[in-house]
Amino acid sequence: MSRILTGIALLITAGAQAQQKPQYTQYPFNNYLINPAFAGIENYIDLKLGHRSQWTGLEGAPKTTYLTINAPIGEGFLNGGAGSGNPNERSYLRNYMAAEPHHGVGLQLITDKAGLISQNTLAGSYAYHLGLSSTSNLAVGVTAGVSQYSINSSEITIENPIDPAINNGNNSKWSPDVSVGALLYGPNYYAGASVQQVLSQSIFSSNSGQSKTVPHFLFTGGLRLYMTDDLTLMPSVLVKFINPAPTTYDVNMKVAFRNDFWVGGSYRKDDSFGALVGLNLSSLINIGYSYDLTTSSLNTVSRGSHEIVIGIMLNNTYNVKCPQRSF
Repeated sequence: MSRILTGIALLITAGAQAQQKPQYTQYPFNNYLINPAFAGIENYIDLKLGHRSQWTGLEGAPKTTYLTINAPIGEGFLNGGAGSGNPNERSYLRNYMAAEPHHGVGLQLITDKAGLISQNTLAGSYAYHLGLSSTSNLAVGVTAGVSQYSINSSEITIENPIDPAINNGNNSKWSPDVSVGALLYGPNYYAGASVQQVLSQSIFSSNSGQSKTVPHFLFTGGLRLYMTDDLTLMPSVLVKFINPAPTTYDVNMKVAFRNDFWVGGSYRKDDSFGALVGLNLSSLINIGYSYDLTTSSLNTVSRGSHEIVIGIMLNNTYNVKCPQRSF
């Protein structure tokens, strides 16, 4: 097996010891990506288109593109006034009402490529939202679909044409992909837990071993702190448990000016510092961008990571300019 093929085999086998799902810096802008309980949380159809180019300058570095859409179902919620205000105004906190019981549905299309290995995922989501008190809500959700894992063997020079790593029929495989999540939220806070890749699946086999998917346990939380009539602080955190990899976490801080724009920073343990900016252009379109400065050993070959997300708010009855859950 050539040196290239050996590297691929090692990468495949190591996949069970590291994060196997795409990594996002802009996840506060689209929490639905990591927790299905967020489906239907906004009072409009929420469409997001995003692209992440990780470790630019490094050949074969991960690139992720996604399209997500989710929406609430339930006349009581859509017409009940919950979520009808702009959340960065203090009046939002005073006037907030817990959401009427309602359903949420969503769809995710994600393509992720790292080196010669690619993963394409198509999945649908369902969530149920229930008011616990006048200002608190509970949601639970599930995402289920399929993922295609593949190796682009056409780019590999093979010394042994019958090597089972490539010719055993396992260089492309479809597997079920299921995530579950729960969420507690109110006007100025949220706390969530989710599990991605609930069903462990074998992906590839090679002379170096077998690669399997492993569950990803994610815990998130965020606050909205009103400093003045114009400025709002939004700290948030994401903690990841992926056995047997070390526990990692993201810490974020955003500062919003009215409902017009926000800036922020992030830190990912042993990996990067990030700068974030977002614009709420209208009641139809918002946009977010982030740049990560790599602090790991890859900083000698990487020029950092870029991520951009465009949000479209369809059927926005109350003309809300700022999403409720973007922190």
